[in-house]
Amino acid sequence: MRKFLIKLILAPGFLLLFEFGALAQAHNPIIYADVPDMSIIRVGDSYYMSSTTMYMSPGVPIMKSKDLVNWKIVSYAYNILEDTDDLNLNNGQNSYGKGSWASSLRYNNGIYYVSTFAGNTGKTYIYSTRNIEKGPWKALSFKPSLHDHSLFFDDDGKVYMIYGSGWIMLAQLRNDLTGIEPGTKPQVLIENASLAAGPNLGLPAEGSQMFKIKRKYYLFNISWPRGGMRTVLIHRADHIAGPYEGRLALQDNGVAQGGLVDAPDGRWFSYLFRDFGAVGRVPYLVPVQWDNGWPILGINHQAPDTIPLPGNKSLMPGIVSSDDFNRKRGERDLPLVWQWNHNPVNELWSVRQHKGYLRLTTGRVDTTILSARNTLTQRTFGPECSGITAIDVSGLKDGDRTGLVLLQKKFGWVGVKKEGGNKFIVMVNAQSGSSIESINIPLNQNLVYFKTSCEFKDRADKANFYYSLDGINWISIGSTLQMAYTLPHFMGYRFGLFNYATKATGGYADFDYFQISDKILSQQ
Repeated sequence: MRKFLIKLILAPGFLLLFEFGALAQAHNPIIYADVPDMSIIRVGDSYYMSSTTMYMSPGVPIMKSKDLVNWKIVSYAYNILEDTDDLNLNNGQNSYGKGSWASSLRYNNGIYYVSTFAGNTGKTYIYSTRNIEKGPWKALSFKPSLHDHSLFFDDDGKVYMIYGSGWIMLAQLRNDLTGIEPGTKPQVLIENASLAAGPNLGLPAEGSQMFKIKRKYYLFNISWPRGGMRTVLIHRADHIAGPYEGRLALQDNGVAQGGLVDAPDGRWFSYLFRDFGAVGRVPYLVPVQWDNGWPILGINHQAPDTIPLPGNKSLMPGIVSSDDFNRKRGERDLPLVWQWNHNPVNELWSVRQHKGYLRLTTGRVDTTILSARNTLTQRTFGPECSGITAIDVSGLKDGDRTGLVLLQKKFGWVGVKKEGGNKFIVMVNAQSGSSIESINIPLNQNLVYFKTSCEFKDRADKANFYYSLDGINWISIGSTLQMAYTLPHFMGYRFGLFNYATKATGGYADFDYFQISDKILSQQ
């Protein structure tokens, strides 16, 4: 990028120099955090985006932006997906790696629609509202579960879902969206859509997103050729039922899966995402030019590091945020940055019971943080970040465990356990697949502070843990956690506040605050 200077004369003898080209440039990833499977629309001068959070509750986050770069969570499509054992972490079941997947966000005749699907429930879900930021949302569901579908409202008033893996299918929906139109049968739209990436098939084409632009239909898919990388495919047709012609649209660093959005000034962009190690799957934007009716993605067929859009601002407080848990009358109990790991048990948490604190009370006996209910989470983010909490542990019962976790299959946490009537500070590291507990440090006070720092730069994916008795002087504890993105959980690492029982129920932990930072805070 060429830089140049403009000289502004303010007064005789005073000059102010502006270096253009260094300013007002957005960079990829647009959001350095786990925001995968995006679907983006523009309504007027506002952009809205839905994403995947699977087993978290509330689910299908809705984010808003004015510039395609800086986003804020404004809503969720649902509070809970279903009231089932796996989503409730009951009877030894869980929904890690499951729940609602790739959503489709649409706007039609004054109504916003978000559709998604879940393999564990076998259903397709459609949520609708006239006010995407405030709701309320109307919920519909039907069987079967239409994999990686794209909800599509055609100009003739008919509604379709395009879905599938390898063989891409087309199903017409009832006008009321309650299921597939009676008397119709889903048809094959494209046989083996992966062929556009070549014959060396790995991951079959999926992740469908359909668009209609200037009377032509454009279908975006992702494929993963064997021995290659995640690849963007585009098929084009004059009619929704085809025939379609396809081509490879982008093959660069695995940046893939998404679609198209236009700006009010007429520019086009493709929104995609990239696997980025333990932090998760991160959103990318690439500029789009049009050539003979085809969208041409990227610069010289690559996803650029910078994009001619306003510069990235901090993810705080729009995507992640600190919280003092001090609520005024009329305020939400939990800001939208928070999500529960699986469905919460609402009777066992409160920010009102002890003013200025989040209280987590145990309701059953568990053996591991992964089965514990009411773990309250936020995203970690890159290139580095830290989370700090202070906990009043005076309400713990014997056998209780409470603290601050980095949540994934290979988790790590620092906190307090109470055993034999005594309290101990511990750190647990599960990177080996088994939980390894550090040396117990006796705790003789009720207020204790914990911190964890994450290093994602250059995919280091390392985390360290600390404790403090006064909130000022920090002491390292345990071993470094080598974080790893695992498919069984299928989500980037999350900060989590937790309390669970191993012997008796009814104990509680009071969290005074959660402080998040975009720096690694070690001995500070």
